[in-house]
Amino acid sequence: MAGLINNLLILVLVLQNICSGFRSPLSVFKRYKDATRSLSSECFGSTRPVISFRLSDFTLDIRMPGVTPKQSDTYLCMSVPLPVDDEAYVVDFKPHASMDTVHHMLLFGCNEPSSNENYWDCDEGICKDKSNILYAWARNAPPTRLPKGVGFRVGGETGSKFFVLQVHYGDISEFRDKHKDCSGVTLHLTHQKQPLIAGMYLMMSVNTVIPPGEKVVDADIACHYKRFPMHLFAYRVHTHRLGKVVSGYRVRNGQWTLIGRQSPQVPQAFYPVEHPVDVSYDDILAARCVFSGEGRTTETHIGGTANDEMCNFYIMYYMEAKHAVSYITCTQNANPEMFRNIPQEANIPIPVKPDMLKVAHGHHEETKDTDKSSLQLSKGEEEEILDQNFHIEEAMDWPGLDLKLGQVSGLALDRENNLVIFHRGDHVWDENSFDSKFVYQQRGLGPIEQNTILVLNPSNAKLLHSTGRNLFYLPHGLSIDKDGNYWVTDVALHQVFKLGVDTKEPLLILGVALQPGSDHSHFCQPTDVAVDPVTGSIYVSDGYCNSRIIQFSPNGLYIMQWGEESSSGRAGPAQFRIPHSLALIPELSQLCVADRENGRIQCFRLETAEFVREIKHKSFGRELFAVSYAPGGLLFAVNGMPYPGESEPVQGFVMNFSTGEIIDTFIPLRKSFEMPHDIVASEDKTVFVGDVHARTVWKFASSEKMEHRSVKKAGIEVQEIKASETVVEARLKNNPEPTDTLKKQEKQHLVRRASTGVSFVLITTLLIIPIVVLLAILVFIRWRKTAVYGADGEHKLDSNSGRILGRLRGKGGGGLNLGNFFASHKGYSRKGFDRLSTEGSDQEKDEDDGTDSEEEYSAPPPPQALSSS
Repeated sequence: MAGLINNLLILVLVLQNICSGFRSPLSVFKRYKDATRSLSSECFGSTRPVISFRLSDFTLDIRMPGVTPKQSDTYLCMSVPLPVDDEAYVVDFKPHASMDTVHHMLLFGCNEPSSNENYWDCDEGICKDKSNILYAWARNAPPTRLPKGVGFRVGGETGSKFFVLQVHYGDISEFRDKHKDCSGVTLHLTHQKQPLIAGMYLMMSVNTVIPPGEKVVDADIACHYKRFPMHLFAYRVHTHRLGKVVSGYRVRNGQWTLIGRQSPQVPQAFYPVEHPVDVSYDDILAARCVFSGEGRTTETHIGGTANDEMCNFYIMYYMEAKHAVSYITCTQNANPEMFRNIPQEANIPIPVKPDMLKVAHGHHEETKDTDKSSLQLSKGEEEEILDQNFHIEEAMDWPGLDLKLGQVSGLALDRENNLVIFHRGDHVWDENSFDSKFVYQQRGLGPIEQNTILVLNPSNAKLLHSTGRNLFYLPHGLSIDKDGNYWVTDVALHQVFKLGVDTKEPLLILGVALQPGSDHSHFCQPTDVAVDPVTGSIYVSDGYCNSRIIQFSPNGLYIMQWGEESSSGRAGPAQFRIPHSLALIPELSQLCVADRENGRIQCFRLETAEFVREIKHKSFGRELFAVSYAPGGLLFAVNGMPYPGESEPVQGFVMNFSTGEIIDTFIPLRKSFEMPHDIVASEDKTVFVGDVHARTVWKFASSEKMEHRSVKKAGIEVQEIKASETVVEARLKNNPEPTDTLKKQEKQHLVRRASTGVSFVLITTLLIIPIVVLLAILVFIRWRKTAVYGADGEHKLDSNSGRILGRLRGKGGGGLNLGNFFASHKGYSRKGFDRLSTEGSDQEKDEDDGTDSEEEYSAPPPPQALSSS
């Protein structure tokens, strides 16, 4: 009887495991339904629910009430009254919009909306009185975030009584099925008084005239500030099609401090002010819009139509509550003479891709511009909102690890996105390479006889082209300019070279061969080079024995330099200990430097060398070797091996460039990092890392791509899902169900939160069937043995059942662990099973079984003499 009970217990445990697989997504679904119970079945937000979740806090859902735009570039508005009479504060915003249908959303505060209808065409106006912009969401642009302790004051005697939502629907091809849209935003409000109150400062030109054919026309705005101090934290620029760049500054005692600078042809949402800027009494706020009248045959004036122009610079600020003002405007130029001293960067256009120029205003010529506050936003899908869950991992099918390479010192991507490798062939940098004065000691070896520059197919590592034979002694840095020329440095020759793709002789050489120095014509072990795609200026990091960045003209003439060696203690701005790697951020006109021995990244303005920011994290450790920027706002870096007694591992980093925050870290699964020396990232976020000691190049890719590939390898047919179609919380893809929108939203929720749970249930069920059959056989054997052998047979069966039950429970013995049970069978691989059952939790370690971890620990750090590679 005891054996039968054991067998029944096994069945109960198995069934419990099956049920738990189903319970997780269904319980999530139930919570989702409960949370939206008050909403109508037609559309979320149509009943304008107010949900209290603390004594003083509540949320307000503001959604379009199930609309179907009839034509492209439609602007629709709807209003929601503030549900309380007393004063409240908006402290956070959560957008609900699909990038497939919505170009942008703007949220205004006012006392009387232009219409009392459920929704209306914004051509009728937004508000009857003055409106304040509280929030902006745009495809391809980051959402607005308020600093802690800051809120927009609404309600009461002075605050807004209504919220008005404006949604711009661009290409309406997604509405061919006539489904209804419910885009909007959820506000988090509180009755708790906020110490700091947010407001909007609008700088706007009202009298600019752009002559036809005029190449450069400046529109300048400047006002003296005569109020209590305010602190600036976000900005937004706005022009129409003729605008090239808009810049805003605080001017104090003749010093110009940048607030923000952006091309108006990219998504026009609010962008964070990179460094805190405060404005005090009698400071001057100044802005410049640069236009070009080329292509126009008549004068262009400031106005509200698409054929007119606008010059707006919005500043989001906060002030102490007792002095707060919610809205300030500036429409004059109080001091035209001062603009003679405006920084040169204000007149340098920010490069924008041609396809972005087309989509920045939608596909249609007759784009509406309904209000001086309205946006024209990008419709393209070239750049995505930064996903804080972004994760990359090694591309296991990349065959590049098998290449026979020398010490890999530099990596780059050419115009076709082919991988270019700069390596040292049969030469090595060791303790015998240089004397105490940095003079190369192994000239007798001659130059490297192998081709040092290799061009590889980024998918299969096939060699496409090679060059660089008999030119270099100790290669180091590599970059490629917009024309496809190779720019390289050689630390033994102390020189920088410009090479054409098909030319055997250098097109330009900077520095004197084999002569280290620190004047304008010499380098000392230069590490890297970068070329500005707009101006053609050349920037060289110099280097191991100098601590400076040097700027040259496109033809190699010295322009300026900055930097000095850092002293003991904390290094200050523009102080370096081996400026080792350079990364250009063209859209911001910045140059970022991997300050290797100070373990940090420093960023500077290209034209002025002004220090902008430092990015430094404890996880960088003591050394940061290389940095690379990918269009769209991601920064990639690799650090060095930890020193004895230090714990920070050698790894790669993915960072949000705007905030400096680390989004992800990564390590290889095959081999391990020894001294990752350079990193390069493509626009689609594919990353390559070259290691000078391991003499190899790894490829890393988005885990989404890898996960789909893993599912296929596990023998399950799935449909390939494009990265742009990935459903995340901030950008739900509408699933057209015109008759039942609630059901549509529930289905989306399940796709987003429980799709892998369903896959888990399916696979678990398939795996459980053989166990159930096995248990049935055991029960039958138990019955037969009991009938034949009596009590002795029951004792033997108890022993067998105990062993099986123990294996099912795993090492801890506390519960059912199918992963460990199946892993104990020869030939079974956990990879497919775990990938499908953990929703991509690739960074979690399995504490139950150390043998399942694929993370390898690299060797101890090399001797100090070798660290200068």
